[in-house]
Amino acid sequence: MSYLETTKDVYRDAALTPDVGLCCTTNPIWELPGLKIPRIMQEMNYGCGTTVHARDLTNSPRILYVGVGGGMELLQFAYFSRQKSGVVGVDVVDEMLEASRKNFQEAEEMNPWFSSDFVDLKKGDATDLPVEDNSIDVAAQNCLFNIFKTEELTKALKEMYRVLKPHGRLVMSDPTCEQEMNEELRNDERLRALCLSGSLSIKDYVKALTDAGFGTIEIRARKPYRILDPKNYPTDELIYIESIEVAAIKDPMPEDGPCIFTGKAAIYYGEDDHFDDGKGHVLLKNQPLAICDKTAGALASIGRDDIYISESTFHYDGGGCC
Repeated sequence: MSYLETTKDVYRDAALTPDVGLCCTTNPIWELPGLKIPRIMQEMNYGCGTTVHARDLTNSPRILYVGVGGGMELLQFAYFSRQKSGVVGVDVVDEMLEASRKNFQEAEEMNPWFSSDFVDLKKGDATDLPVEDNSIDVAAQNCLFNIFKTEELTKALKEMYRVLKPHGRLVMSDPTCEQEMNEELRNDERLRALCLSGSLSIKDYVKALTDAGFGTIEIRARKPYRILDPKNYPTDELIYIESIEVAAIKDPMPEDGPCIFTGKAAIYYGEDDHFDDGKGHVLLKNQPLAICDKTAGALASIGRDDIYISESTFHYDGGGCC
């Protein structure tokens, strides 16, 4: 049995019998006016972060969500896109699709504004999406792509890139791991299905996105996730896994390489009221400006003693320049 078949079996079982905390951590539930989330959706929240960010969801966008789980994030997305088929949910597991349909009926009873036809559920594979080219404003997946091995991950990211409109964004939440895992861990199909043994390093994760063509990458959050220890897993050392939230934007790839925001900022503290590098970066005195890693390197290379470049915080919430 391949790891993909093992994954289908794991989530088929999780659809038929909800398994709280199956593979992921519990996350705070959005508290928005008029939004009530059925308990069953919370119990079937098989994700390691959130992909729902209000600043991505203006002007009633068309949204794609791959790997529907119990439908919680689909419902949250529908809150911002209240139109027929405004949200498209794709899953390869029939039982998970059926569970979501049933959960949406309960959501309708709890939320007067919500209609099940706001969400179009489709059977489909992340590596061959049943969605038109350039038709999606925001695409998202939560704790799914880290399951894939290189070949499938490459296909899935290319598919997301294909369906997004120009300047559309792919929002993702996945476990990452900077430590090297042994072959036994990497090849354990169930641990991969549970989002534990397929984790990439942040560097490799970002490279996979830029290789797919995304010109701008935002690392929005980096949080503790899990420990794999020798008593419970086939490893000789403790392995620390983090959850990372990232947005990849379908911007044209700059000639000098992608713009990757890892939470760095520049602060000018010289004698003038601002500093202008002549390349589009204006630093007001003692006002931190969010910058991408590429700009951080360029400003540092100037060699001024009145510009401070912060370390990566791995938290970015927009603004700044590149």
